[in-house]
Parts: sequence; C-alpha cells; structure tokens
Amino acid sequence: MTDRSTEPHAAGPRAIAALVAVATAVVIVTASLLPFVNPVWVGFEQRRAEALAWTGFSDADLTTVTNAILADLLLGPGAFDVALDGEPVLNDRERGHMRDVRTAFLGLWALTAAVAVILVVAWRGPTRLRHGRAWFWLAVRRGAGGLAIAVVGLGAVALFAFDVLFEVFHRLLFAGGSYTFDPATERLVQLFPFRFWQETAIVVGAVIVLVCGAVTLAARRAGDAATVRFAPEERGERAVGATADTGARS
Repeated sequence: MTDRSTEPHAAGPRAIAALVAVATAVVIVTASLLPFVNPVWVGFEQRRAEALAWTGFSDADLTTVTNAILADLLLGPGAFDVALDGEPVLNDRERGHMRDVRTAFLGLWALTAAVAVILVVAWRGPTRLRHGRAWFWLAVRRGAGGLAIAVVGLGAVALFAFDVLFEVFHRLLFAGGSYTFDPATERLVQLFPFRFWQETAIVVGAVIVLVCGAVTLAARRAGDAATVRFAPEERGERAVGATADTGARS
C-alpha cells in the first residue's frame, strides 16, 4: 500500500511547505535589494535627495566618499574611515552605526544562503510524494503571494506614516539611540537624507511586488507541469485492484 505519511497533506510536508514559503520570501527580498546597493543607484538617488547641498561636497567628493562607504559596507573591512583633506568624514558614532548596518547585511546574506539551500533540498527531495513537485511550487506561490500582500500593506501605511515605519525598522535592528543623527552637523544623514530612504523604499517595494508576480506565474506553470494524478506505484496498485475486482465479479 502507498505510505500516506509521504503525501503532501501530511504534517511533515506541511511544515516543509511552510519553510519553503518563508524561504521563497527571503530570497525574493534579498534579490530585490541587490540592485539598490550599488554606486549607480545610490549616486542617482543622492542627487535627487540633494545630498550635494546637504554636505556642501563637490560632485567628485560626494562620489568618492559614497563609493568608499559602499565598498566598506559590501566588501569590508568595515572601518568606514574615509577621509577628505585628511579629516574623517564620519564621526565615531556614525562609523559605529555603519558597522551595525554591515552586521545586519552579513546576517541577511547568511540567512539567504541558508534558505537557498533549503529550497534546493526541498525541490530535489519530494519526488516520492504523491503529487511529485507540485506541492513545492504551490508553497513557492504562497510565499511569493504572501510577501506581495505584506509589501503592499506596508506601502499603504508608508503613504501616511513612512517616518513611523522607518523608526520601527531601525528599532528592530539597532540599539536605541545608535541610529539618530543631527542633519545639521553629522555627515551620515547628509550623505543619505530622509528623502533618499523614502524614495528608495518605494522603488524597492515596487520591485519586490513585480518579482513576486513573476515568481508566482512561473511557479504556477511549473506546478501545473509537475502535477500527476497518481504516483507510479499508486497507479500500479490501482491497476491490480481493478483486476482483482473484475475477477471477483466474474
């Protein structure tokens, strides 16, 4: 007889499906963020947010300082000690906050790598299940769909209270007081003004929703292709059962 414990509605696969859904959401978020931590986007948005006026830097100096900070953030070593004319651009508190930001980024990369492994293992493992990999693609769809709904909901709130969401986000990731700076005197918030974060968040949110839509569509098609009515061994059992019934009736 078929082992019903391996069917997709069993407790084990349900838990695995939930893990796949969460993993899908994490990978989508990380993939959607990557295009926005590069000098092209950052420089473009800094100028929209009037970072040149805030800092008083020349265009060349703004690019030099920003690229050095991005390099420290993404590649290390995380000193954030870029200087102009021999003077450090960031003070000790600002450098400390950027080190905290780097730690958060490293945590995100590590989490994404871990859940990517989970997705690969889950995708390769369920071939014994009654519906092939259809359950996997259903879980992927649910993860992408749930993420899209969450992002749209947050976007609606951000239209009226972005500053509140920004504060909550920082409180979740960083120690209280470590992320507040004076835009009149401290360079970090002059380099990356509030408008920079507001507009970047809008675009990132839109990209996440678009990626969720693409993933949902692709997963639906893959799930339809993977769906089979019965596993091979179950078809054999049914064929044997049908033969036995025929013999009994005759």
